[in-house]
Amino acid sequence: MVEEDASSPLVQSVDDLESYFHAGSKNRDAWRVGVEYEKPVVDATTGESARYDGPRGIRRLLEEMLARSQHWEGVYEGESLIALKDGLASITLEPGGQFEMSGQQCESLHCVNDELQRHVDEILEVGELLGLRFLGLGIAPKTPLSRTPWMPKRRYQIMRRIMSRTGQLGTRMMGQTATVQCNFDYADERDATAKMRVGMSMGPVLVAISANSPVVDGALTGYQSFRSHIWTDTDAARCGFLPFVYSSDSLFRSYTEYALDVPMYFLARRGELLEVGGATFREFLATGFEGERATLADWTLHLTTLFPEVRLKSYLEIRSPDSQPVDLMLATPALMKGIFYDADCLAAAWDAIRKWSPRELSSLQEEAARHGLAAKWQRHTLKDYARELVEIGRVGLTRQRVEDSHGNDETVYLERMEEDLRGGRNPASRIIENWQGEWNGQIDRLIEAAAYRR
Repeated sequence: MVEEDASSPLVQSVDDLESYFHAGSKNRDAWRVGVEYEKPVVDATTGESARYDGPRGIRRLLEEMLARSQHWEGVYEGESLIALKDGLASITLEPGGQFEMSGQQCESLHCVNDELQRHVDEILEVGELLGLRFLGLGIAPKTPLSRTPWMPKRRYQIMRRIMSRTGQLGTRMMGQTATVQCNFDYADERDATAKMRVGMSMGPVLVAISANSPVVDGALTGYQSFRSHIWTDTDAARCGFLPFVYSSDSLFRSYTEYALDVPMYFLARRGELLEVGGATFREFLATGFEGERATLADWTLHLTTLFPEVRLKSYLEIRSPDSQPVDLMLATPALMKGIFYDADCLAAAWDAIRKWSPRELSSLQEEAARHGLAAKWQRHTLKDYARELVEIGRVGLTRQRVEDSHGNDETVYLERMEEDLRGGRNPASRIIENWQGEWNGQIDRLIEAAAYRR
């Protein structure tokens, strides 16, 4: 059953929609960090993406996790088990069976790390029983789109139909890609604007640092982040960089106007998703749809179907990185926390990247997707910018002085990234080197190397 909020108030005006973003403002002591981790799931014997049904299927994985733990509650759509939740966190399925853990809102990255380690232990225990592997990659590397399994969710049936018309690579995005996203709070509109500008402008650097999807359909693609390239031909109306972020003095109003003119996918009513035939939210607000009127819950659902590099909701969501190996999973969240949650570091980061225009960002991001840290802007490589920004992030985390029980501050989550940067490397460059070397182009060697381990 599709969850909906039957008590959600009707929207009376555009001002009501803008107010949603203002209501997300939080005092500094209430700021949190949340991380969402997606990972491809494959059959350990064949390396093919796991199907929904069957003894080695995603449904069986969810059922075993539900049976073995007291804290999970199953979420069903019809008779299909499609998610687990516990009130603070949830496990959901991406369209092609990518397994996503949406973590709780944590006060520190140490809390996030504890949650991540528990999740990895839990899925590895069940995965070993069922013969499944979880891959620290930004894309499913072996199964072609023609054989990609599709999860039994009405949401994805609608999106798949629409995305097959809005771009050449949208269904590939749905069925194969995986990301790690991190969520941050803002104090007010001014703070949200500063963070959104920095987060969006850092997109090419984040792609270069995290690139981890060079192999698709069993072969090298010529890209270090084919996942990032896929987003360039998914749906121009709802993806990419937003020029108004840099020019508007009223971000919340501008984002509201932008979202109003993006075609809707669906409405949630009476436990079902209703396809709305491409009407924009502005049209829905003005005239309704089949007797239904716009509610605030409709607006929040619609906002989840927008895919810019930084997404605005009642918090900011960084969306640029590829999914990572476990030991790098918290590197980007750590980098962004160090920058976002220290005012001086936020200003320093903006000073480092403020010269890139929205048009240059789009082309630079495509260069980052292809060449990783070696991509250039004028005389400098993205490796140079990455080193500067990571140092700024380290300063921010040091100032925040959040320590674990062993006295380590949150800079520990940057150390692996810093080590890679010193050598001018990222996950994709290691994969490409091994693929062309000792792996000799054998896809099973990549799957073995990328699999989560205890």
